[in-house]
Amino acid sequence: MSKSTARRRRWPWVALALVVLLAMGWWYVRDNVTGNAAVGTAYAARVGCSCRYVAGRSLEDCAKDKLAGMEMIRLSEIPEDQSVTASVPLIASETARYREGFGCVLDPWEE
Repeated sequence: MSKSTARRRRWPWVALALVVLLAMGWWYVRDNVTGNAAVGTAYAARVGCSCRYVAGRSLEDCAKDKLAGMEMIRLSEIPEDQSVTASVPLIASETARYREGFGCVLDPWEE
């Protein structure tokens, strides 16, 4: 067997081992990542909604108020509903709506 043939046969096993290691790593940290994402998006949605609809600032200006470590959280708004949604793509999303007399309130969580 030549050296190049042995290398070509080795690559599928190396790729499989890498995929297995990545899957095991995700399995190990997934609760921590999803929990932090849920808390971070809830916080960002409420603060972003208050900044936008109580303070009257633009959503772009409100995005500057995110804390260190919240870079992956994206803010979007639906002006007709006076709501701001914060999301971490494919992991977590929370929405806060402005309610007269109450300020910005998170949408109820689903179990």
